[in-house]
Amino acid sequence: MTQTSSRQTGFTLVELIVVIILLGILSVYAAPRLFGVSGFSVYAAQEQAITIIRQIQLGSMQYNDSSSVPTYYQLRVSNNCLGSVYTCELTDSEKESLSDSLVLGNNSPLTFSPTLTVTFDLFGNPSSGDTTINIAGGDETLSVCINSQGYVFRGGCQ
Repeated sequence: MTQTSSRQTGFTLVELIVVIILLGILSVYAAPRLFGVSGFSVYAAQEQAITIIRQIQLGSMQYNDSSSVPTYYQLRVSNNCLGSVYTCELTDSEKESLSDSLVLGNNSPLTFSPTLTVTFDLFGNPSSGDTTINIAGGDETLSVCINSQGYVFRGGCQ
């Protein structure tokens, strides 16, 4: 009679406990990055700022009178507003129905800097040359660059 040995497959208790501990340590560092509101807000604001800048830039390029650019084709950056000059000067209730600005409430953890107004020529080039816009929130600060040729991208200008 031959004896067959059955071999058990699986993980030992020690291996399972080590994996659980490693997952716990990883989640302590990763969860705030993945699910934290403030970190997400800064990245979302950066993407929205790029979109708004490009929208204003395109409008300015399509407006064929470079001698007097209307305020809704000029970019305004202030502490709590990034958008057209026209929109940033409206009251809060009027701003909510427009999509050409990123307006922050008084309790928002985000801020924009520096305070400036940028106009674009018919080629989409900014009047101010390379311009870096900073978006700060909590412990993170992200930048958006408008280079002298009008290209808008994430990060600061070189």
